[in-house]
Amino acid sequence: MSTNLVEEAMSKMGSLPYDKQQEVLDFVEFIAQKSESQNKIPRRSLRGLWADLGLEVTAEDIDEARREMWSNFPHEDIL
Repeated sequence: MSTNLVEEAMSKMGSLPYDKQQEVLDFVEFIAQKSESQNKIPRRSLRGLWADLGLEVTAEDIDEARREMWSNFPHEDIL
């Protein structure tokens, strides 16, 4: 990558408000992660690991787990 390109991006990013700078950083990290994951071997499904155990996770099981996880979440802080 050209140093001039990096300097130009940094200069423009520096003129943005903090929240927009964070958004740019998040996007750059997303692109970097996406680029790294394209170079890796795809992961195998975890279902094969427990296939012989006779376990079945239903939509109801997932809904119940979500309710349990979110039951103590401080909802009033979101608004």
